[in-house]
Amino acid sequence: MNRFLSVLSKPGTRADIKGVAPTQFTEKDGLAIDKPNATGYTPKSKPRLLDRWLDFVVRVSGSEPVFFFILAGLLTWALLGIKYGTTDLWQVLISDIQAIVSYVFDSFLVRQQLNAYDEEMTVAAELQSRILSHRRMLAKLDLETDEKDPEKQVRLRTVVARYRDAPEFSAELPAEKRFGRTITWFSHVLGHLGTVALYWVGVFVWIGLGHREGYSDEWQLYMNSASSALMVFVFAFLANVRERHSAYALSCLNAIFKVDATLEFRLRLLTSDNIDNDVVIIPAPKVSGVQRAIFYYADLVGTLVGITILLVMMIVWVAIGPLLHFDANWWLIIGTYAGLVGMSDGFVLRNLQARLRGFADLEFEKVEAEDDKLFESVGQAMPIKEVAEKPGLTQRVSDAMNRVCAHEITVVAGFLTIVGLIAGASAMKWTMTGQLLCNVPPSLIESFFMIILITGHNSADDRKRVDLRNLYERRLHLLALVNGVQTLRGENGSQRD
Repeated sequence: MNRFLSVLSKPGTRADIKGVAPTQFTEKDGLAIDKPNATGYTPKSKPRLLDRWLDFVVRVSGSEPVFFFILAGLLTWALLGIKYGTTDLWQVLISDIQAIVSYVFDSFLVRQQLNAYDEEMTVAAELQSRILSHRRMLAKLDLETDEKDPEKQVRLRTVVARYRDAPEFSAELPAEKRFGRTITWFSHVLGHLGTVALYWVGVFVWIGLGHREGYSDEWQLYMNSASSALMVFVFAFLANVRERHSAYALSCLNAIFKVDATLEFRLRLLTSDNIDNDVVIIPAPKVSGVQRAIFYYADLVGTLVGITILLVMMIVWVAIGPLLHFDANWWLIIGTYAGLVGMSDGFVLRNLQARLRGFADLEFEKVEAEDDKLFESVGQAMPIKEVAEKPGLTQRVSDAMNRVCAHEITVVAGFLTIVGLIAGASAMKWTMTGQLLCNVPPSLIESFFMIILITGHNSADDRKRVDLRNLYERRLHLLALVNGVQTLRGENGSQRD
């Protein structure tokens, strides 16, 4: 019984993150090693086959073929709609397909977000692990003694400057390809405050024209179809952007870890240090009870339990088809279920993005603070820090809107809204009008949240790229210093000989 309760309570808790940078030994088993094992950063493989399979499915969902397949599907829908778009059944069918596709992508995006958090925290732990070794070995170099000799200082600065002018020092992080840059640019357009404003202008124009249609079911179905198409596109686009940006960040981390490993190796040669890098444990963040409940739900969605539930619901839905004579009202049921759950997932996704991003940012701030101490310990100034562009009014308004949308209270308010919609539909005895009440508002709200999610992703990705460039630059400066010390000590040894 206790084991069962333990399994039930496990979701929602963010576990401690352990990380240790691969030790760059200069000698092993009595044999000298003449070069670092600078293979870059290697993501950790998950032990369970099911987890690896699910991660593969998530990666595929964000791939270019899937993205273009979705675009082709939307174009086909638009062309067929010329002939069939005036029928209620056609619009209901499209609404069902959209709700199911969005429901599935919701689960993929949640898992994508959870994986990104685990990856970033592991990276931070491995960086901190290597910093501990750097600090120990830099102390062994005893550069403070060299600082007392002006001649040595001048010579060191000259040699270090020579290394900084070398081609390998000026090497930059990998750049995105043209298609990737185009997608990134379009993500900023799609997530812009102006796009959000234009979206709501369209919604209010639709509401204003409602009286001309008598606020009929058909009037609601038109907006439901339009928002459905938009939502499917945004989901596929966001999955692709995230996967693409994740791949780009990994290529940057590869370059950073190669320099960091080389730095460790050179320090070990200078100090004859062969101690393993320490394991660093980042404790789980403390959160409120409400946030824990949100994480609990996210963990269930991220393990794709929701998709399993959807399959069960679809079986039940098909089974009751004969009772409802497979009419338009029956067709709408599965879309209503998927739409309501999708709306809830939209609230959770925005909260998840902001909270997990905040935890990761704190750890990378610690890395920067530890780097600052390293430079201070060797009497060197930190490289000039690149900062993100000062946000304009549009960006500040977008950030404020993001904070509101990501708050725990907003998630709770979203859940209460869903309860209210279910109560209203129940009062209408789940007629088509009642079901549309549970389809149109959730579709509009979820589309809005997906656009806001892109805005939040863009803001986080811009900051992350600046952080990666700064991290790379600091590693290069430290490596130039160590190379300079190694060169001078080699020269001094030759002179003594």
